Amino acid sequence: MSTITAAITAVGGYVPDFVLTNSELEKMVETNDEWITSRTGIKERRVLKGDGLGTSYLCIKAAKDLLQRGNVNPLDIDLVLVATTTPDLPVAATAVFVATQIGALNAFGYDIQAACSGFLYGMSAASAYVQSGKYKKVLLIGADKMSSILDYTDRATCIIFGDGAGAALFEPNHEGLGLQDEILKSDGIGREYLKIDAGGSILPPSKETVENRQHFIYQDGKTVFKYAVMGMADVSEQIMKRNNLTKDDVNWLIAHQANKRIIDATSGRMELEEEKVLINIQRYGNTTSATLPLLLSDFEDKFKKGDNLIFAAFGGGFTWGSIYLKWAYNK
Repeated sequence: MSTITAAITAVGGYVPDFVLTNSELEKMVETNDEWITSRTGIKERRVLKGDGLGTSYLCIKAAKDLLQRGNVNPLDIDLVLVATTTPDLPVAATAVFVATQIGALNAFGYDIQAACSGFLYGMSAASAYVQSGKYKKVLLIGADKMSSILDYTDRATCIIFGDGAGAALFEPNHEGLGLQDEILKSDGIGREYLKIDAGGSILPPSKETVENRQHFIYQDGKTVFKYAVMGMADVSEQIMKRNNLTKDDVNWLIAHQANKRIIDATSGRMELEEEKVLINIQRYGNTTSATLPLLLSDFEDKFKKGDNLIFAAFGGGFTWGSIYLKWAYNK
């Protein structure tokens, strides 16, 4: 009996229609297009507008895109995982609602919270379920409505983030394709540098926390940048060495779209040519859990069966890691 590996067999994505450009942000906060572009690589980001629309709306749109593009019957899905840092509700898992809404009535579901590394961690979980032999189809969605936790008077954060969702379906493979190796890391030192102070069990919501604007995301940009550059570059280089991969063996870098300079530092450590580094940060900004699957969705046509993909991400907490995956199909 051949060894089971977990391969991505379909992808999907969704970003809202509303575009928030750098020039529009100039009217909202003290900044300008040149400052934003030179420091982050971001030109615009998407924002989900509409009453009652949360992260689940983004997830459902991305999942339905995957189902259509991959010709997948939702009743065949065994498990739905949603990686998000902005769930619809504090208690009920967003994944459970999404599974029901897309017709995955035979699936169970739960959420994964690892900030910007959520989808990467989810890849590990989805692959483990498939490799166990218990489940055949695992749908992994990365989605965040970052606009719901942004203070648009704080230029340290509001220029960076956007809303979006991406999805990938994992299935058994007997050709040795799919997830090959992973290096996942975390360090609680990051808890103070990228966070939301209020709304959790330590500091529940109150009149005072709202008045003090403690329900918005806070980031110590310089510290996070330093750790992100070091972390993403280190694990990406390590996973190449561990699998005896040279720069010529790597076809594509799928890097978290947090900051163009961080992506450049990571690809530089890997000695990759610019054309192997996939980038859409200029259009979407940092969509947190959605950046990696949105890259897969946007650039699916570029991937060929057997291509070597290196994934890398870094998120609050701190969480980070790298995954080596062999692409399983031609579009």
